[in-house]
Amino acid sequence: MRQAQRSRTTSESSVTVSINLDGTGQSDISTSVPFFDHMLTALSKHSLIDMEIKADGDTHIDVHHTVEDTSIVLGQALSEALGDKSGIRRYGLAAVPLDEALARCVVDVAGRPYFVHEGEPEGQQYHLIGGHFTGSMTSHSLESIAFHAGLTVHLDLLRGRDPHHIVEAEFKAFARALREAVEPDERNSSVPSTKGVL
Repeated sequence: MRQAQRSRTTSESSVTVSINLDGTGQSDISTSVPFFDHMLTALSKHSLIDMEIKADGDTHIDVHHTVEDTSIVLGQALSEALGDKSGIRRYGLAAVPLDEALARCVVDVAGRPYFVHEGEPEGQQYHLIGGHFTGSMTSHSLESIAFHAGLTVHLDLLRGRDPHHIVEAEFKAFARALREAVEPDERNSSVPSTKGVL
């Protein structure tokens, strides 16, 4: 079973994550950051990765620590659940619209962390969504997941105007690309690399 449970406790937050890569997109998520809960629920639903995520942190200061630490632990859990990555498709590509917003994401389960995020309108990074979540946290969250899961991620906003729609389209595009990348490949049971290791 491709499952994992990871936790992390610091002076700033306490996070526990359980995932099942071969799930149906069921989730139970509570990070004390409502908009982030909404995005993680969408990530679970559209990746078909079951997720149980519980986090408490110093959100009275800022949501930054809680979002960052939750993303780190989620990335670690993804890495553990993937194991040696035998039999996966490795690559995933998705384009997802949400009304006027359109996001495209490419994922490579390469074992080499890299994150590229381009195309957001100027000012998106400063916009406060839901009263808690600044637009800059989108990049920070997804980059933290990518780096700790060993993913190469290229995420492009092709168009968009509404800050909420932009972030949601981006998370859903990442989810769909991730779903494709971690899916079992019926034609190949080995590690999908000429190196023999990812």
